[in-house]
Amino acid sequence: MKITEEKIPVRDLAQDYWEKNERGVFGYGGRLNIRPPYQRQFVYKGAQQAAVIQTVAAGYHPGGAPTYFPLNLIYWAKLLGGDFDYETMDGQQRTISICRYVDGGFAVGGLFGRRDNDAMAFYNLPADQQAHILDYPLTVYVCEGTDSEKLMWFERINIAGEQQSPQELRSAVFSGPWVSAARRDFCSGGNASAAHRLGGNYMKGKIDRQEYLETVLKWIGGGNTDEAIRNYMRVHQHDRDAEELWAYFKSVIRWVQAVFPEENKLMRGLAWGDMHRAFGAKFTAAEAPKLQREVNKLLADDEVQRRQGIWEYVLTRDEKHLNLRLFDDEQKAAAYAKQDKKCKVCMLPFALKEMQADHITPWVKGGKTELENCQMLCKKCHDHKTAAQARERAGK
Repeated sequence: MKITEEKIPVRDLAQDYWEKNERGVFGYGGRLNIRPPYQRQFVYKGAQQAAVIQTVAAGYHPGGAPTYFPLNLIYWAKLLGGDFDYETMDGQQRTISICRYVDGGFAVGGLFGRRDNDAMAFYNLPADQQAHILDYPLTVYVCEGTDSEKLMWFERINIAGEQQSPQELRSAVFSGPWVSAARRDFCSGGNASAAHRLGGNYMKGKIDRQEYLETVLKWIGGGNTDEAIRNYMRVHQHDRDAEELWAYFKSVIRWVQAVFPEENKLMRGLAWGDMHRAFGAKFTAAEAPKLQREVNKLLADDEVQRRQGIWEYVLTRDEKHLNLRLFDDEQKAAAYAKQDKKCKVCMLPFALKEMQADHITPWVKGGKTELENCQMLCKKCHDHKTAAQARERAGK
């Protein structure tokens, strides 16, 4: 990898700036592809864009020699052949912010000594202040090497700066037609995207940071590890489309909608792919009325401390998902004294710290976490009862 430092003035960077969403973003007289396939969408908010422009404008002294406060380094990759001479490896957000401002796209307060609430667009500035911005020298490192070297360098500089999300980095490493198609399905268009319209009530994360895409890849890969996601992307990198992933996503969401027809904000972010894999064939729309009645009952049960686990519980019958209420220290001490400091089952004496609080009538049979339903058992007796209850639930 060969790296050369260059100083690129803003006026050259912003020349012939062109931005057409998914069709691309270009600048530097049409020589720079600002958003190549492996790059993420533009995610800077207003305050972040303003901070970039304020840095570029800082150091202005009327009639004196210009002072330029430095921005972070920008990395370009030099291309061999094709429609462009360069593409942005790192610095897309700063580059677009600068070009959009020069192109008249937004106004910024606090420039050149003005008040923060006195916002100025580029075309509002006097000629000498416009020139100060246009003359600003960006420090650009131009990298030359093979595609593999450039992508490895891209991943390295973004890990160091923590500027990219994990999935954005994966998409860079496995850049190709499949990533471009998957981004169109799961990452573009913000809240108006098809993925959000279909599954927004069941998903969590920022769609423009590829977090929806990451979630669906975890589901289809059958694991929550980075390697499971990379394995799927590695296999499909050169596919012409992402139809398999999109069809899978639709099948999961349609199953959730069929089995749990009443939407609830607590359903967002649950491991629906895992539940679909384990129970998709067992639970269908035919069971929906029964399941939904149980969900509604559990939502009203004050014994359930983790309400978000209700949907997984009605499928698995594993109470760990509910985080049921526990007896407090005062209740334990009262029951212990009432039992004359002996295990309620074996009737042997134990210290309080050697005993465990137990529901006389279990929660699943209507028992409450109240003193009248509390008994203290030694560990051996408690484990025996717990195992017996587990066998009963399993039908053994």
